[in-house]
Amino acid sequence: MPKAYWGEIKDPVHGYVYITQAEKNIIDTYPMQRLRRIRQLAGSEYVYPGANHTRFEHCIGVMFLAGNTLDNPHISQKVTEEETDMTRISALLHDCGHGPFSHIFEHLLLKNLQKTHEDITSWIVEKSEIADELSKIGYTPAETGKLAVGKMHKPEKAFLDQIISSAVDVDKMDFILRDTYHTGAEYGFIDVYRLIHALDILGENLAVELGALSALEAFMIARIESFKSIYFHRMGRAAQIMLADAMDKANDELGLTSFKTPEEYLQLDDYTVWAALKKCKASHTIIENLERRKMLKCVYERTYYEKDDMATNLFGKENYRIQIRSEIAKEANVDLEKVIIDVPTVPSVPYHKAVMVESTEIPVFTKNTKGKRDLQKLSDSSKIFETLKGFMNIIRVYTDVQNRESVEKATVKIIGNIPYETKSSF
Repeated sequence: MPKAYWGEIKDPVHGYVYITQAEKNIIDTYPMQRLRRIRQLAGSEYVYPGANHTRFEHCIGVMFLAGNTLDNPHISQKVTEEETDMTRISALLHDCGHGPFSHIFEHLLLKNLQKTHEDITSWIVEKSEIADELSKIGYTPAETGKLAVGKMHKPEKAFLDQIISSAVDVDKMDFILRDTYHTGAEYGFIDVYRLIHALDILGENLAVELGALSALEAFMIARIESFKSIYFHRMGRAAQIMLADAMDKANDELGLTSFKTPEEYLQLDDYTVWAALKKCKASHTIIENLERRKMLKCVYERTYYEKDDMATNLFGKENYRIQIRSEIAKEANVDLEKVIIDVPTVPSVPYHKAVMVESTEIPVFTKNTKGKRDLQKLSDSSKIFETLKGFMNIIRVYTDVQNRESVEKATVKIIGNIPYETKSSF
């Protein structure tokens, strides 16, 4: 029986996204509508003025790409109609647990509750009004909540999780396309539809046919370039650090992590928290500086492509970072809080995956003339992959404009000279 579509949503990235009545009912729930007030790349608008898109449209896009993947003839024959519909809805819900300013709120969740936004997503799916809508269409909220974060672990159906969360998932496909579209920082064309068409299932796992190697390589390069030019841009990170600091300082007064129910958590969005931070004595100065674009200044930056003892300690050991901060502050004769060491591996920052390409190989395969599929090592077929899966970490030191010169000199003395190619002015 053909699906009864409710209508369509016009998306700037994917065009028309057709949705069913059940999907519309989920979209119209408060947890999903709240995502209109959660920006996808909070902080990046200080660099890219167009980067004001939200988690809401990203979730629509992920649902659309999940549907495309499940329509792939190699995959569609291995799923039931119910699994297809449930995976689309799970993809739609995959980010409903994000806090204010998206990943920036993550550090509060981890620091105070030892939770991630994925934990909150499953909780909201199971305990909010979304659960009622899921029950009406015959889905188990707990199972849907696990699939939404790629943790359903259905026997012999690992690929259902992997469609939403894996090295080549529809979440990454959408946010790379969407973030580059809205920022204008389009440093690599990605043919996601070619990539999706090349997906197949080996055993119970997603794999990519090597005929689409160029599309896969473009996808991996785009991830790295997006990381460097968007997600970890110096000024965007400065704004994110300031927002994270503001929420840290205000948490005792505002109780940002004292929520007990999904309804309490869902009251937190970019608008409500920004307004609260502006009124809070502990954080209002930071917000006023952000409103006037009086940003922290990056006085030191170094990128490591190989293992280095100091870098390894800075990335992996908080006590070591505190020690280095103290030495820099002492040398510069400034308060400790005036020195911020920013590294992408630290869980308290929005993007903490230091290795750009996962250490585990992306499963790829070839087909012979008889249609037999043979699993291959991607690194044997792609020198680009072999190069990109290496080590890359960025260390930055920030301070305020008043202490810029003294902290820069102190940092160079403590950590080492800055390579000439990384120097830039703001």
